[in-house]
Amino acid sequence: MFTGIVEELGRVDFLDTLSSGARLKVNCRTVLEQSMPGSSISVNGVCLTAVRLEHAAFLADLSPETLSRTNLGRLTAGSLVNLERPLSFTGRVGGHLVQGHVDGTGEMLSLAPLGDGNWWLKVRIPEELTRYVIHKGSITLDGISLTVAALEENVVSVAIIPHTYDNTALKTMKPGWPVNVEVDLMAKYVERLLGADDPLRNAGPRG
Repeated sequence: MFTGIVEELGRVDFLDTLSSGARLKVNCRTVLEQSMPGSSISVNGVCLTAVRLEHAAFLADLSPETLSRTNLGRLTAGSLVNLERPLSFTGRVGGHLVQGHVDGTGEMLSLAPLGDGNWWLKVRIPEELTRYVIHKGSITLDGISLTVAALEENVVSVAIIPHTYDNTALKTMKPGWPVNVEVDLMAKYVERLLGADDPLRNAGPRG
């Protein structure tokens, strides 16, 4: 479980395609602290297992499912990625609860300056995910916890403050780039509960 607060910008060393899946190496420092082989690290919002730690890098294996459902397969040597360690339950939740399980990939439409270092980001998300997105609700884009500022059909707009722009990989994005999208976990649970049959109603006669 993560919070969507990016701790560090990592830089991809390599992404090697294997017969099934791929292996990713990311150069970094901060997220290696208190990590060990087998630890989870969020990379652009995708929960990965660090299979090996080095002095200033970690390696992770990407399954075919991860490659097909996220933008990680598009990474190349030198790409910047958003990194976060798992949530400590003794710490503060600065963003919102993020699983690191990407629901789909959207398309970056524009990143327009608003002045004073602020930006307006527009992302087209998959149509089937719009039911989980509300105005002023939370959404995770490439591992960043953001607040929905506007929603027009399946286009989500969010305001990017200077700190977020300066300390994440958003500044490297260009129109047309794929964006990892994770909707609010609570919205999915609410839908499930509202759509489920009432167990008391179907329990039959009771003495």
